[in-house]
Amino acid sequence: MTRSLDGLVFVPVADQAPGQVGRQTRFAYHERDGLVWADYQGGDVVKGHLIGTREDDTVAFRYVQLRVDGTTASGRCTSLVTVLADGRLRLEESWSWESQEGSGTSAVEEPLD
Repeated sequence: MTRSLDGLVFVPVADQAPGQVGRQTRFAYHERDGLVWADYQGGDVVKGHLIGTREDDTVAFRYVQLRVDGTTASGRCTSLVTVLADGRLRLEESWSWESQEGSGTSAVEEPLD
């Protein structure tokens, strides 16, 4: 199992569609005893929260967010924790909305700075 996500910040590696997370979004992760949670905001997201569990290098969680247009959205995601060549962590994500149509893949990683 790779190191803990506790106290780490992650950023998306690419912008998603409008109303979703993008390069301006920042995720502040916490982890304790298999429980994982994060707060996020930036870009089209005013405020978001996620909560779930981690087993080995797989994190499964649900998320909910408030967008700048005043709408809310929720969904579920499974992420694989991987280690980049430079030692930073990356989460390879498969997600699906529960509040609307749509699903996809994305990635977030620790920023270089």
